[in-house]
Amino acid sequence: MSTKQTLPPTSVDEETLVERAASGDPAAIGSLYDLYAPKIHSYIYHRVSDATVAEDLTGQVFLRMIESVQGGKGWRTSFSGWLYRIAHNLVIDQYRKRSQATFSDIDDSPHIPAHDHDPYQVAATNLDSEALIRAINTLTEEQAQVITLRFLESYSIAEVALILDKTEGAIKALQYRGVASMRRFLEDSLL
Repeated sequence: MSTKQTLPPTSVDEETLVERAASGDPAAIGSLYDLYAPKIHSYIYHRVSDATVAEDLTGQVFLRMIESVQGGKGWRTSFSGWLYRIAHNLVIDQYRKRSQATFSDIDDSPHIPAHDHDPYQVAATNLDSEALIRAINTLTEEQAQVITLRFLESYSIAEVALILDKTEGAIKALQYRGVASMRRFLEDSLL
């Protein structure tokens, strides 16, 4: 798996950047983009499995962020959590447009280590990844979101709770039910 990502805490520097962005400071907007765009893009990519769509939606997240902060609106508790909620809402809108949700091919993810091009390992990884994608597609939207953030994006339960604006207990329950559903699906598919 990848190295653990962490959400930057809301700091005075971040608050200053947001205030400067609200007043139209392009350097502050650029700094916020540089700080959060890679994580937001990765999250969106894992949800829509299309690099072009992920890039477009990432741009829309930051456009909405700029419009909100310049309009005097914005986050309440966690700036990064607010950005993820904007991203989540855009992903849901994208699903509605496409009429069905799909998830990224995990082999395209930088989180899966290479197997030194051993054909057996590559084939096994491809089969495992396809089964995992099918299993994720059987989950509820909330379960899939938690599984994506926890296991594909490597966030802690506390960080996922902050991002999704839910309690840690709710995240644990969603994760437990999601993993259990995936396990049942994978066991049934092996029969």
